[in-house]
Amino acid sequence: MQTAGLVLAAGGGSRYGMPKALVAYAGRLLVERAAETLRSAGVARTVVVLGASATSVLAAAPNLPDPVINPDWATGMGSSLRAGLRALTGTPAVAAVVLLVDMPEVTPLAVGRVTAHAAADALVMGSYAGRRGHPVLLGRDHWDGVMASAVGDRGARDYLRRHDVRLVEVGDVAGDLDLDVPPG
Repeated sequence: MQTAGLVLAAGGGSRYGMPKALVAYAGRLLVERAAETLRSAGVARTVVVLGASATSVLAAAPNLPDPVINPDWATGMGSSLRAGLRALTGTPAVAAVVLLVDMPEVTPLAVGRVTAHAAADALVMGSYAGRRGHPVLLGRDHWDGVMASAVGDRGARDYLRRHDVRLVEVGDVAGDLDLDVPPG
């Protein structure tokens, strides 16, 4: 069964002061790190959703796999999730594993643990000592429901709260650092 990867990297980074896709972390742009994490985890195809400063991101990271531009990026993460899932609809993927661009310590091992449970009816989240986190795996059977409920900056959160979700511990192989503001 094929699992696709989906990087959400369209935001303007208002609290950060710049689009996070253009932020360097440990020598690489966050958007490149996220795409490489998925590639190293062995996903079949990765879609990278861009929006704010998309032209600059593509110039700075010209080798991104399958970029999709979300013209509605300013409405929040929900529109980016919808754009990414729509881009994957015509593929043979049975599930999509979602990474947020601003979580650079999610590792290929963590992605692999979550994608090991891939199925069309799966809903799986990485867990950090029992606390829900990323990566998140959305089985194809749930894509329409996720797209219908993904509004504003909530992404799939409301949908996931209304359904049974398998938690897979990844805290021993990944970190849940979320870069909302610049360090220091």
